[in-house]
Amino acid sequence: MYLPQNMFETFIIILVVILLASVIVRIIAGALNKFERFKEDMTIIYLIRDVVSYVIYFISLMIILQLFGINLYGTLLSLGIVGIAVSLAAKDLISNFLSGILLIISKSIKVGDTIEINKIKGTIEVIQLRTTTIKDDNGVRITVPNSTLTNNPFKLYKPPEKYRIDINAGLPLNIDLNDFNSYIIEKINELDGVLTEPEPKIFAREITFEQTKIKISFWIKEFNSKDDYKSIITNEIRYYICR
Repeated sequence: MYLPQNMFETFIIILVVILLASVIVRIIAGALNKFERFKEDMTIIYLIRDVVSYVIYFISLMIILQLFGINLYGTLLSLGIVGIAVSLAAKDLISNFLSGILLIISKSIKVGDTIEINKIKGTIEVIQLRTTTIKDDNGVRITVPNSTLTNNPFKLYKPPEKYRIDINAGLPLNIDLNDFNSYIIEKINELDGVLTEPEPKIFAREITFEQTKIKISFWIKEFNSKDDYKSIITNEIRYYICR
């Protein structure tokens, strides 16, 4: 293999290798996203993308090592000798990596599912080899180590749960709950895109000396419109209280 003669030339080649690797990864990821058959389940796309990325970056690292005249066979042998020590130090990383492969292959969960684990509830956005990203109803993204999902029980909700909107509110004690329920349910059913099955529900959660705490739940057709519906019904609650 050709070896550069000076440090500047070495730096240029390393930069080209890194840029080329990044471009290849982006091109492959973009190509995978165009496969129509995977539009409903992006899990396999994320798996292939991660595996390809690791392979490409590993090859790039080997090329860079060769530029410095490092013997690849000796390096690999050394890695094998210290492998046990490294595995002990990085056991959590390895555990998450293997758990990610297990989750993706077993298809116990997939992108788009709604789950609840360790009091965290949300919709799965991304399953990577080491972590899984969950987005809750408030739009907050939580990154969960994959070993947490394989080592702990979790709730997997039915598909309609993905489209459920929950609004928690506190009502003054002088408000009649039956009248309030009728008003809000009517306003919910007037909105386009609200499902009639399951039907909207209002639950009384708790009563204190200051207010009655309730939860309003209803289901919609389009998950991406959750914030819009939540804002509309929240305004209706405020209007009813202040009228």
